[in-house]
Order: sequence, then structure tokens, then C-alpha cells
Amino acid sequence: MTGLLHHFSLEDEVALVTGAASGLGAQLALAMAEAGADVVCLDVDSAGLERTAEAVRAVGRAALTRTCDVTDEKAVAAAFSAAAASFGRLDVMFNNAGIVDRPIELLHETKTESWRAVMSVNLDGVYFCAREALKTMVTQGSGKIINIASMWGLAGSSSVLPLSAYTAAKGAVVNLTRELGLQYAEAGIQVNALCPGFYKTGLRRGLDADIDERRLAFVPMRRVADAAEIRGPAIFLASPASNYMTGQTLVVDGGCLAK
Repeated sequence: MTGLLHHFSLEDEVALVTGAASGLGAQLALAMAEAGADVVCLDVDSAGLERTAEAVRAVGRAALTRTCDVTDEKAVAAAFSAAAASFGRLDVMFNNAGIVDRPIELLHETKTESWRAVMSVNLDGVYFCAREALKTMVTQGSGKIINIASMWGLAGSSSVLPLSAYTAAKGAVVNLTRELGLQYAEAGIQVNALCPGFYKTGLRRGLDADIDERRLAFVPMRRVADAAEIRGPAIFLASPASNYMTGQTLVVDGGCLAK
């Protein structure tokens, strides 16, 4: 491939996506396949994983699914070992698996188990998966890790709704991204964060109508993004187009943080 498209090509590379069964994760997996990569799909939802894998195969790329809880470090290590056994390399890894506070409460009302659940998925899971990916990438001397953070990793969320654990975890992911970008800058590995705003995914399920209205009013573009709109920014960060970018955050939020 030559010309402009070459900069955005992942032809014959291998990408791994956590939380790939639905929402942004399914779109990330499909974006990687459309750019030419074979895709390893991890999630706790095995049925959803198969749907994502079918979509990847429909565009002519190989897909490997592995049911995996990212809070279980042994399961994560086994999933990455299976990916290595199948494909022999790992070029791109999206740390996408995540959950939000449930129930949505102020901090003084938040139960410890609710806090721990969000931290386990949104922060420990990022650590476990990044650690396994880096083991392979350091040996290769190349690779890209994209951590899916949030605009709420760069600002407080309570102007729309209180998300104490989510904002704390995503803020940590943003700064961990900076740190890993520095640690591995000389190793040929780029680590960046993608910070979405409001997208139409399962994370919004169960929210009251008034919260949906507040979300819409908060977005300068006055709309919630379709999940598929994450594909372009994802391909940019995964592809050679972003080779001189590391430790950075790319915000895709309809203008929210510009206010």
C-alpha cells in the first residue's frame, strides 16, 4: 500500500481488544480489522465475543476470542499466551474493558464494594493487560498500547452526574499513560490514551431520562456520538500515522472539554 492510506494501514498486524463483546470495544475490533489487522477479542461475554469475531471475519481478517475477566491476572496472562501461540506477535493493544459506578451516588454514600469493583476493572485491568502486552512488545522492539480513558479522566463529572470511582480510575489511567509513554519511549513502543465523551453504548443503560437530557445539554455539538465514530481516532492511534506521539491523550468528546 502506498500514498496517504499507507500511514493508516495495519496490514498483517495483530491487535488485541479488551471489552470487545459490545459497545466501543466491538467497534475498536472492527476498526482494526478494517485497517488490515487480525484481532484478538477478550471479554467476559462469550456470546458477544462471537458476534464481534464474526464481524471481523466478514471483512477478511482472522479473529481469536477468549473469555477473560481483566481483573483476574492469571486469566489475563493465559489470554495473552493464547494470542501469542496463535499469531506469534502483538502490535496493538486496546485497554478498553470498563464499568461505571452503580448505583450512581455521592462519595459519602458509596459502598466500598462498588468502589473496588470499578477500580478492579478500570485500573487493575489496565495494569494487568498493559503488563502482558509490554512483555511481548519489549521483545519485539515495537508496539502500540491505547488505553481507553475518558473525558472524565481529565475533568470532574458531577456537572452531569457523580461518578467518584470512575473519574478517579480514569484519571489514574491518563497519568499511567503518560508514565508508560516515558518508560517505553526508547523501546519503540508508543502508549497513548483515547478519551471519549458521550457515546451510545451499554454504559448508559439504566440512566434516568433527566440524566440523558443533562448529558445532551452538556455537549456543545448537541448530540451523543454513535459508537462507530470511535473508529477513526482509534485507527490513527494504532497506525503509523501516530508514530511520533506517546504519553498523550486524544479527546473525542464533541467539544465538552473545550468549555
